Amino acid sequence: MIEALRRRFLMIAMLSLTGTLCVIGASINLGNLYRITRLADTAIELLYQNDGTFPLSDGERPDVAGGFQITEETPFETRYCIVHLTKKREVREVEMEHIAALDREKVVDLVSEIIRDGKKSGFNGYYRYQVYEKGEESTIVVLNCFLQLQSVYNVLQVTLLVIVCCVTLVFFLLLLLSGRVIRPFAENIERQKRFLTDVSHELKTPLGIISANTGVLELTKGKDEWTESIRNQVKRLDSLIKDLIELSKSEEYVKESEFTEFSVSQIAETNADSFRTLAQMQGKQLNAEIEPGVCMRGQEDSIIRLMTILLDNGVKYCDPSGTVELRLRQKGRQVVLQVANPCRDMDTAQVPHLFDRFYRADSSRSRQSGGYGIGLSIARAVTEGHKGRIGAAYEAGNLVFTVVLPGIAGKNIQL
Repeated sequence: MIEALRRRFLMIAMLSLTGTLCVIGASINLGNLYRITRLADTAIELLYQNDGTFPLSDGERPDVAGGFQITEETPFETRYCIVHLTKKREVREVEMEHIAALDREKVVDLVSEIIRDGKKSGFNGYYRYQVYEKGEESTIVVLNCFLQLQSVYNVLQVTLLVIVCCVTLVFFLLLLLSGRVIRPFAENIERQKRFLTDVSHELKTPLGIISANTGVLELTKGKDEWTESIRNQVKRLDSLIKDLIELSKSEEYVKESEFTEFSVSQIAETNADSFRTLAQMQGKQLNAEIEPGVCMRGQEDSIIRLMTILLDNGVKYCDPSGTVELRLRQKGRQVVLQVANPCRDMDTAQVPHLFDRFYRADSSRSRQSGGYGIGLSIARAVTEGHKGRIGAAYEAGNLVFTVVLPGIAGKNIQL
């Protein structure tokens, strides 16, 4: 459980960090692109308003228009061309003395693409343009933004590199330090397990003495309701102690070193036959729909225990004269096991708590059946130990337990 919590913590921490860094990186790069685009549009607007030139100030300080600085070097640093169109959207005049990368033919092709797109402004490659219409004629100002877009791309590369380095560094730091952080919790859980096991074993001795003394009383004075009550309570306590011992070991209940391949179908058939008789003795029925050849790799005893817990729970809490349904099928590479029983008086608010330790949905019925709310906790531990999942749902008056386990597709194993 500790290792599972550690992996979950690492996953959540890394996803949170990666998501945060991605949002920050995206904000920086989108803001940078917006700034570059805004400055380019400001420069284009200045060129259009000043007949293809930049207005220079008479003072020593450069003018700043919309964040775009204008100096004496600006006309030589900026590459642009201005195209005048006729009312038929044909090129009438091209001012291209401030750009060397384009000749008249390339400008005409570029203008044709801009007209075809039908946009008033935008990018065509690394050229930023705006279309101005005045009367029957139109003017297109095209600005070369290659260096600006290259800087945007460089910032994006650096941002991605920083994100990858930060995520990698934090991952290894968390991987290294998380073990030390969870060590006290692991030791505390281990002490709790040891305490629970020790107490359970210590309780066996006085229970044995009580049982023996009860036997002596029955031999000397005969059986009565008091000795019968003592024996019933001793049986209940003995059952509880066994469950507590099993619960204390439930975290390490499944050991991968003991995994083998086996037929789940045969286990289901065997358990169905056993519990069918028990159900009939209580005036109930048990139907089984078991797909043949369903198999998996795992700890066979644990899966038997899992199926026994679910069937025992289904028969115990099935409504009188009701029918327990056992279904087993293979779905791709997954084994799907379902146990359903009618339970008309079930409170839906109790369903999420059924796997909690020592939780009993109906205390009066649990006392009658001898349950302590431990079995489903063990079932969950077995399922998670096999890297599966278990859940409960209340559907149309039926309590349905569903277990999904990793299976072996296309194999039929006979025991």
